[in-house]
Amino acid sequence: MKELELKYGCNPNQKPAKVFMEEGELPFKVLNGRPGYINLLDAMNSWQLVRELRAATGLPAAASFKHVSPAGAAVAVPLSDVLKKVYFVEGIELSPIATAYIRARGADRMSSYGDFVALSDECDAQTAAFLKREVSDGVIAPSYSDAALEILKTKRKGTYLVLQMDPTYEAPAVERKQVFGVTFEQLRNNVKITPECLTDRPTKNQEIPAAAERDLLIALITLKYTQSNSVCYAKDGQAIGIGAGQQSRVHCTRLAGDKADKWYLRQSPQALNLPFRDHVRRPDRDNAIDVYLSDECMDLLGGENWKALFTEKPEVFTKEGRQKWIATQTGVALGSDAFFPFGDNIERAHKSGVSFVAQTGGSIRDDNVIETCDKYNIAMAMTHIRLFHH
Repeated sequence: MKELELKYGCNPNQKPAKVFMEEGELPFKVLNGRPGYINLLDAMNSWQLVRELRAATGLPAAASFKHVSPAGAAVAVPLSDVLKKVYFVEGIELSPIATAYIRARGADRMSSYGDFVALSDECDAQTAAFLKREVSDGVIAPSYSDAALEILKTKRKGTYLVLQMDPTYEAPAVERKQVFGVTFEQLRNNVKITPECLTDRPTKNQEIPAAAERDLLIALITLKYTQSNSVCYAKDGQAIGIGAGQQSRVHCTRLAGDKADKWYLRQSPQALNLPFRDHVRRPDRDNAIDVYLSDECMDLLGGENWKALFTEKPEVFTKEGRQKWIATQTGVALGSDAFFPFGDNIERAHKSGVSFVAQTGGSIRDDNVIETCDKYNIAMAMTHIRLFHH
């Protein structure tokens, strides 16, 4: 198929809309549902992300996309018992691709609500079953088991979007797009993110263990498909906080750091032991946990509000208590899609347990950034690669 008509463009008033190939066939098949314009933007970007994660790490990869930026991205690193509880998969033996998906979806569950999912490997029945229980718009993968496809065809009353990507497809070297009638053309960003990107280490501490190196690669590849400016915190084989599309880099660092803090706070005893009533649905639990872990905690626990969610009133998790827990976080990797212009980014990153940094370098204030890393014994690599994405 060379051309596919869409329901509409970015908004319902933008009709007609379609995708098409100038040469050859479309590199994907629609196995179920009817794709929308934004669905396909998410699909094409997220597929590239998981394909590169798979190539860089050798592990199955998954991504959760919203509005052309990832809310989560991960590879198949086995889950701890604590993370299994956080991600609502206690007592389940997970396949590698299911593990990657559970991690990607669990990084920022509120942002992933209504996401588009990409899988680097065949979607098995277990992963399809997890997809079915979440609020999601669609999935792209190179293949599906028969059982997985049957499960996905029942989601959203049979309208769930299922795309099969041709894993052998390579895009042309030159890409074009139109904005306001003007055609833009550039060489596709085919830069490879490899361990060689991390060899220039100007800080006093130059030790980056293999697991941290993997996490830095995950952060950088994630940023390659995140709307700029962007930074990404990663740990344990997954992104844990992504700050996208901010005009100021320190705002990206703060936004992503707040998400990384929330990811870690969900692993605290206070969050793990919230006494939810059995009937409370997963999205409502997510929302309640997020409020409980914020300064708006009393909105949740004030008066009789808590009775609709909990069997007994939880203790307030104070701001001081939350900060004390966050201070125990270490070993986090931080990637940036361009150079850090000031040391304030490192100051904020340190508060979220960052021990390893990969950034472009080349700022006139590189010395200040290096000095701030040295202040906290952070190992930093300068990649000399800018990863702006628009």
